[in-house]
Amino acid sequence: MQKPQEFKFEFVALMASLMSIVALSIDALLPAIPEISATLNVTNPNNNQLLITMIFLGIGVGQLIFGPLSDSFGRKPIVFIGFIVFILASIICVTTKNFEIMIIGRVLQGIGLSSPRSLALSMIRDSYDGDYMAKIISIVVMFFILVPVVAPTLGQLLISLFDWKSIFYFNLLFGVLIMFWFWKRQPETLPKEKRIKFTSNLFIDGTKEFFKHKQAVAFTFVSGFITGSFMVYLSTSQQIFQEQYNLAEMFPYIFASLAISIGLATFLNSRLVVKYGMMRIAYTASIAYVIVSVLYVILFWSGNNPSIYILLSFFALQFFAVGFLFGNLRAIAMQPLGHIAGIGAAINGFISTVMAVPIANYIGSFVYDSVLPLFIGFSIFGILSLLVFIAVKNKGVLVKA
Repeated sequence: MQKPQEFKFEFVALMASLMSIVALSIDALLPAIPEISATLNVTNPNNNQLLITMIFLGIGVGQLIFGPLSDSFGRKPIVFIGFIVFILASIICVTTKNFEIMIIGRVLQGIGLSSPRSLALSMIRDSYDGDYMAKIISIVVMFFILVPVVAPTLGQLLISLFDWKSIFYFNLLFGVLIMFWFWKRQPETLPKEKRIKFTSNLFIDGTKEFFKHKQAVAFTFVSGFITGSFMVYLSTSQQIFQEQYNLAEMFPYIFASLAISIGLATFLNSRLVVKYGMMRIAYTASIAYVIVSVLYVILFWSGNNPSIYILLSFFALQFFAVGFLFGNLRAIAMQPLGHIAGIGAAINGFISTVMAVPIANYIGSFVYDSVLPLFIGFSIFGILSLLVFIAVKNKGVLVKA
């Protein structure tokens, strides 16, 4: 199999850029949520969380469509089809005056963006394997994390200069530039001789093959647990910092500083993963994830919020652990799926996202005047993740690099 284990900067930067369109569409919108809510006459502030969580639902569903198709027709044309869907969905979002239609537009945006997001992972799997694949994914995620660092500030700037609709227009312009770069510079990573013949049973056969690999299934569930608990933070961060702590003006900077914590961890992971292995690092990070969240729950069980400095310290430690988990969990799940990388990435993304959205919506519904429900969610799903790690390690089903 063609797996050139060498670092290619432009490839990594382009994969990160494809994924960053998703991050920009989510994080740049965070400062605009109150303005969108007022424009669309939303009365329940918890409904605003749907502007974030529903795009993830679209991402999960869309991967089931585009992933299998990319295994038959190649990665590049399917990426372009997804982006066309994203354009149409963005038009819906900026033209509607109805909140329910806006949510439909966000779901459709997610469906469109699922193509570049999941196929970036497929293209990495086409080109790399083992711990070196985990290294490349970590570097991609590290670049990808730069977007949440600047996106809320960018969104705030666009709102102050124009209005919330300008964020959607900026996302479209950014996406067009990335698509042009992708078209001109990125060769197809799935040669014709390795493509799977398109049949009506393509998805069914791919799904059966996916579920034969216990490692892929187990760590797809772990991804769902971690992503779901982290998604609660994404969907409630504006509510926590702007309403519970009255830090509306500082929100973009707080969000950026916490994103840096994840970025630092992914950078360190890219330096360490080849030496220590993705499984060992991810297992250690899952232990740290549980310890930090359980400690917060014990210390602040009363529900009273701590000072902002203590809260940010706990968030930073929690997200530092997350930085070691995201890339490695995907890499571990994808390791045995090189022969069905498109369908494999699609099912991995679908299951983990479909798990994550209800987790985020349910836990987020309790986040009114306290951060405690958020950390209870971190604790529960961190412990579940750790139990999966222990079960897999004891049963010895891991596929070696």
